[in-house]
Amino acid sequence: MIPAQARYAGAMDSRDAIVVAGLPIAAAFFRALDPEVEIEILAEEGAAVPAGSDLMRLAGKARALLTAERSALNTVQHLSGVATLTRRYVEAMGGNATLLDTRKTLPGLRHLEKYATRTGGARNHRMGLWDAAMIKDNHVLVAGGVAEAVRRAKAAGIVEVICEVDRIDQIAPALAAGATHLLLDNMGPDALREAVALVAGRVPTEASGGVTLDTIVAIAATGVTYVSVGRLTQSAPAADIGLDFTPA
Repeated sequence: MIPAQARYAGAMDSRDAIVVAGLPIAAAFFRALDPEVEIEILAEEGAAVPAGSDLMRLAGKARALLTAERSALNTVQHLSGVATLTRRYVEAMGGNATLLDTRKTLPGLRHLEKYATRTGGARNHRMGLWDAAMIKDNHVLVAGGVAEAVRRAKAAGIVEVICEVDRIDQIAPALAAGATHLLLDNMGPDALREAVALVAGRVPTEASGGVTLDTIVAIAATGVTYVSVGRLTQSAPAADIGLDFTPA
């Protein structure tokens, strides 16, 4: 349908108010198919822009631009959606605690999605299983208790041991066995405050489990070091971003 010699010019614009993420990756898609494409990136990564903002202008070979269009748009829509949701959580926390992402990412896209959460203001937490041992309820069940699970991890030479606890009475045994980070799972604000007081700054504390924009304000104010939110990457809606071409 498209003559080989045809050239197009176009503009990528956001129809939503968003936090921008992924424009250099989109540019790489176009350059891969047309090394001579002219690209002007109009928004910085991490910038909050209003609806109707132009994000990128480009001009080049029509066939190449049309071939790369969907991959470029899908990437920017997804990553900007993740960054935008992340920024909403960070702002809701009001400066209390630090927001962490999780490993709940799409296969093959972990580095990009974690880049987007970082762009939105979160801190990356564990890129993979090799970063630290995370002892969860299933591990505790198999080991026979929190203390024994932590002890086995430390005995294996693992330096960073994150231990999930869902009851206050698990905290002391986990710390005594050598846990270096406590994940306080599905605890309400009152329980979180009690846990933070008991830990008394000996190790970082992380609130996790079912955190939403409605609940994160109270959770972050309890004194925990971190709040982790899986839905940053698992449930972020794609940003509404378009790309319209005209013959050049």
